[in-house]
Amino acid sequence: MTSLFDSHQLGELRLPNRVVMAPMTRVRAAAGGLATPSMAAYYAQRATAGLIVTEGVQPSLVGQSSPGTPGLHTDEQVASWRQVTDAVHTNGGRVFAQLMHGGRVSHPDTTGMRPVGPSAVPAVGEVFTPTGPQPAPTPRALDTAEVPEHALAYAQAARRAVDAGFDGVELHGANGYLISQFLSSNANLRTDRYGGSLTGRVRFAVEAVSATVEAVGADRTGIRLSPGGTFWGVEETDVPELYAMLLTELARLEVAYVHLEATAEEEVLIGLRRAWPGTLIMNPVLPMGPKQTGRTEADHWLGLGADLISFGRAFIANPDLVERLRTGLPIAPVDGATYYQGGDAGYLTYAAYQYTA
Repeated sequence: MTSLFDSHQLGELRLPNRVVMAPMTRVRAAAGGLATPSMAAYYAQRATAGLIVTEGVQPSLVGQSSPGTPGLHTDEQVASWRQVTDAVHTNGGRVFAQLMHGGRVSHPDTTGMRPVGPSAVPAVGEVFTPTGPQPAPTPRALDTAEVPEHALAYAQAARRAVDAGFDGVELHGANGYLISQFLSSNANLRTDRYGGSLTGRVRFAVEAVSATVEAVGADRTGIRLSPGGTFWGVEETDVPELYAMLLTELARLEVAYVHLEATAEEEVLIGLRRAWPGTLIMNPVLPMGPKQTGRTEADHWLGLGADLISFGRAFIANPDLVERLRTGLPIAPVDGATYYQGGDAGYLTYAAYQYTA
């Protein structure tokens, strides 16, 4: 059976193990969406992962979901990320930038602009703003002629990511953000070519991925998906058929990987594994759910055909997670109160395992 510590070929990258650091929002960016020295240290500490996928990075200002998140749409942002990629590479790691357009999950107080989405349907819940949580506003429905420019924003950010030294990019197609909104049957009420049928609902995702592949190459392009997920109030009908159609298109584009979240029944996810011929990253537990991914869950999904396993919260408190998994050392608990508070506490203050005589 495949081991979590076997190597894996991902495009031109040889991953030394199959442990992936999952993307996690940490809201530590400086004003202007700039990456910081603390961010460089944070990711460099975790460079023993086979692959690091960064927190969500907005590809445009209107695509910013929350305050304090980094971007990849200005020259200054590109320059700020080079310290991060250099630090990870110096420590022997590999790193992809996750490109995340929030769509309707945003607020004018954060961006200075009205959020956009496939339809004028607000997200469910409160969104983060500079003055605290506020009800999600009703987005402006994109005109048909506008949709392609938002798909192209991912490709433009991908070019900037490569300029900044990233090994590749992951499009955030999950968790109720813009691509997920287009896949949704209740956030996407469109009757044009980007809505209605399954073909219409997958079109935006395919165009965003296709533009990114053209910009930086298929071997540098991945996508994260949450089949059947209900984040921010999205719903999806015909989940197996919808995602089988999407995976067929992604296979045609020969992207580097698909990153699935455990948001559907295992039987559905196994069916999608069979439908996808390329590298599959599996996030075996529900993001932000009651359970964290551990060795048992990782081995289970490797046995079901996943190629790589992504770990989220365990990486926050365990910069040496790969070694802890390899040797059976205890996994340190994480302090949820410091997820988004800013500063280095709960960010750079977790240490590697301390051996005692």
